[in-house]
Amino acid sequence: MNPTARRENAARPALRRDAAPVLKLSGVSKRFAGIVALNKVSLSVRAGEVMALVGENGAGKSTLVKTLTGIYQPDEGTLELNGQPLRFHNAQDATRAGITAVHQETVMFDELTVAENIYVGRQPCRNGGRIDWRRIEQEAERLFARLEVSLPVRARVKDLSVAQRHFVEIARALSQEARVVILDEPTAALSQHEIHELYRIIGQLRAAGTAVIFISHKFDEIYAVADSYTVLRDGQFVAEGALDDISEQELVALMVGRAVHQAYPKAEVTPGEVILEVEKFCHPTEFRDVSFQLRRGEILGFYGLVGAGRSEVMQALFGLSAGARGQVRMHGRPLKIGCPADAIARGIAYVPEDRQHQGAHLSLPILHNITLPILGKIGFVLRGRRQRENTVARHYAEQLELKAHNLCQLVSELSGGNQQKVVLGKWLATHPEVIILDEPTKGIDIGSKAAVHRFVAELVAKGMSVILVSSELPEVLGLADRVVVMHQGHIVNEYSRAEATPEVVVAAASGVTAAHKAAISAASPVRTAAPATESGAST
Repeated sequence: MNPTARRENAARPALRRDAAPVLKLSGVSKRFAGIVALNKVSLSVRAGEVMALVGENGAGKSTLVKTLTGIYQPDEGTLELNGQPLRFHNAQDATRAGITAVHQETVMFDELTVAENIYVGRQPCRNGGRIDWRRIEQEAERLFARLEVSLPVRARVKDLSVAQRHFVEIARALSQEARVVILDEPTAALSQHEIHELYRIIGQLRAAGTAVIFISHKFDEIYAVADSYTVLRDGQFVAEGALDDISEQELVALMVGRAVHQAYPKAEVTPGEVILEVEKFCHPTEFRDVSFQLRRGEILGFYGLVGAGRSEVMQALFGLSAGARGQVRMHGRPLKIGCPADAIARGIAYVPEDRQHQGAHLSLPILHNITLPILGKIGFVLRGRRQRENTVARHYAEQLELKAHNLCQLVSELSGGNQQKVVLGKWLATHPEVIILDEPTKGIDIGSKAAVHRFVAELVAKGMSVILVSSELPEVLGLADRVVVMHQGHIVNEYSRAEATPEVVVAAASGVTAAHKAAISAASPVRTAAPATESGAST
């Protein structure tokens, strides 16, 4: 366990474990076409408690959240709120009862203002039935003042950052006097500053007596904010208790049913010839003078804080964004990429960070998603095509340890981590020479991460070249042969595997240059603290 996190937990008021729960589930089951998604699950959460709901992808967390918020109705079991049995027929019933969820992928009306989104569907009206817009804005301002968040209530939601969208949803929950707030992977796309701001707001919810269910795959976050835990595995309740009484290793073992060591399977390799060269690559608004080389059999890591421009470089390189200029060469020959089809034809694949909008076709089955980019090779004639599709899809599903009922299951029905595995399999099926992995383990549980890391190591051992973009510093340092660090749209430095220490990489990503360090040292005899990493731990 993170020692700092344990100290934070120890500083909190002890919860009364004998207090009556605000929310209680008993023996809840849910089936889909004969498939058991939840099997007699029970849990409880008390007023002022932050309960971490943990489990691997496919453990049943998403189904449970949808059951709690009225989207699904349980086939059996009971739900009680403040001791009173409830049955929700729809999401509105759950909201009216005081249960609301803030999801990783926020669902809001982009063209409406912040205030309008908070009160949509329940706007206060003046006499005569006209909507009282002034009152809506005043009430929204009071909510943000209560949260100590500065956010213009007339701003369009489409112009907000991910963190600001989360704050709007939390404000909406407060406006409804929510008794239970579910935070589902809320920090996945937040900067370190925004994560700490969210922690502060969770503390306010706790102090106000709100019960919070916190879902995250990041153990430093769980131990930083949660008081207790409930573990699900394969749709069943496994264990619950106080976080102070369990170690991280014990919690992982409960999640996956076995001990999992978070080691990076990095074999020592000797990179071959230069495969890809990028020189003075520029974009009018996103990045400038980006130059790097990628060698055969090498993992080239790209690290930077939120807004550094890493993903924008990769999207332009793959032909997803227009306006980029510069020289790109593959095997020494100039490469012109006007669209993704050009990149694919030349042996470059890109696994995007945004799997739902850019990576997968959610309404199609796993089988068709994985084989979509190679239909030309498989053939469009039905005779024999299904067998070839099945062979390809099954190969990558097994390699990536995909959890699904069968290959005909729709991607929309999979957990977030398994959706990401489908996207990985889809692009690996094209047999690229170069594969760009943009946050490949975002939203994936610890067991699935290990499977992805092993697979990446196998690809490199076979001679494939990998560009790894990740906000998780241990992942970059553990897997990459070289690390390129970006800050505010340009490359600030490049480090060999031996040179890439956490202190050096984080300092570069934060814009702290050698000259800057020297100036600080000359100006003050006091030693300054090292900057915080993306995971929140000090280096």
